[in-house]
Amino acid sequence: MRQYETMYILKPELEAEEIKELVDKYQALVTEHGGQITELQEMGKRRLAYEINRNREGYYVLMQFSADTDLTRELERVLRLEDRVLRYLTVRLGE
Repeated sequence: MRQYETMYILKPELEAEEIKELVDKYQALVTEHGGQITELQEMGKRRLAYEINRNREGYYVLMQFSADTDLTRELERVLRLEDRVLRYLTVRLGE
């Protein structure tokens, strides 16, 4: 298993319940597919470097986990399909 870090930005107008629902959904996805979350950091609402879909702010979430490569593909597929996610990026840590 390899170490990965995924940062995703949610739309700023989401309610607290919706944010919690999405964060829990992505955490569950990692653990259900045999991954292990090492750190989850909700950075909160921040100003974006540039405007994305008429949004100047976004809700940042950073998740570090260990998993197989197949899990990262599935996580990115699910993030891509969710319209409440503005951007996401997954990188492999180490080596």
